[in-house]
Amino acid sequence: MNTHNISLPRKLTNQLLHLAQLTPEVEICGLIAAASNGQPSRCYPILNSAPTPHNCFLLDTGQQIATMKQMREQGETLYAIYHSHPTAPAEPSPADIAQAVYPAALHLIISLNTKGVLEIRAFHIENQSVRELSLSLSEE
Repeated sequence: MNTHNISLPRKLTNQLLHLAQLTPEVEICGLIAAASNGQPSRCYPILNSAPTPHNCFLLDTGQQIATMKQMREQGETLYAIYHSHPTAPAEPSPADIAQAVYPAALHLIISLNTKGVLEIRAFHIENQSVRELSLSLSEE
């Protein structure tokens, strides 16, 4: 993914923000699938199996494998990996950078560490290098 401008459907963005608000004390996580046209289309929440889910995330291996299989069966591809930061800014932590293993996928980070406004930002992480992408909402 080499584009600098990312457009997310408003409905999908609202779903991500809502999921983060449901459990504000832990990092939520999951996958975003792209439809056959390459556009983000569906959110797949996955259990955070990290030993300390309040400050890191680890996609549950079984759910991740099942989700990837379901995406393939639906003709979808991996578009993004998302997670939240309950008490930190919406930017990749050193652990997020070190654990990024899907260079073609975006990383969407939701921050609950703002005063009254939730924040979501998009990043491309490859070979320990981080680049922020411009994020806009679409009505699709």
